Amino acid sequence: MSDFEKNKIFAAILLAGIVAYFVAFIGDHLVHPTHLHEDAVHVEGGAVEGGAATVQMADPVLHLIATADVARGEKLSKACAACHSFDQGGPAKVGPNLWGVVGGPKAHSSGFAYSNGLQNMGGSWDYLALNKFLWKPKKYIEDTKMNYLGLKKPEDRAAMIAWLRTLDSSPVALPSDAQIAAEAAELAPPEAEVEGEEAADAEGQDVSAEDKPDEASKVAPVLENKPAEEAAH
Repeated sequence: MSDFEKNKIFAAILLAGIVAYFVAFIGDHLVHPTHLHEDAVHVEGGAVEGGAATVQMADPVLHLIATADVARGEKLSKACAACHSFDQGGPAKVGPNLWGVVGGPKAHSSGFAYSNGLQNMGGSWDYLALNKFLWKPKKYIEDTKMNYLGLKKPEDRAAMIAWLRTLDSSPVALPSDAQIAAEAAELAPPEAEVEGEEAADAEGQDVSAEDKPDEASKVAPVLENKPAEEAAH
């Protein structure tokens, strides 16, 4: 390629750049975008403020245990068989033996290296504790060694607990009405959320009342004009 042809290509590129620059320059001066100072369509209502994060909790299951599908619980337990044994006197594996776990003390298997969190927790594996643990093990015991996400469905947790209850020579009694009511109260949604909904309803009613004309303001003009009308007669 000769120098003349190279110069032609360079000149063409330079010319294209100059043209593009001037087009942009002229466009900026000819077009003046108008920025809105307020919304084109006004939406009534107050600003939405971010509330406190809702605390997630397990759904109650004690009322389901008496009629739970024990066979389904046994089927679900097969996913745990690699880490636990279930027969009386069975060995510990990655996790402890679970015979007699329902109603038994936490960290019940002697010689098993439980996490510090579980050892320091104390108490027993009652129905409420098992429901919370099976829902999200690491939420119930942060340093648990059990690498399991949990059972999300209440029916599955109830079935699992109902089956674990049978792993005992003398199974503990089914949940009482008092225990069912106590679990429902403890796992109920936070009161703040309910109060917020009630306050929003009350505010809506107040706004509706303000939008209605005052009955006295309707009557006043009539009373003021009445003497003049009588005088005319």
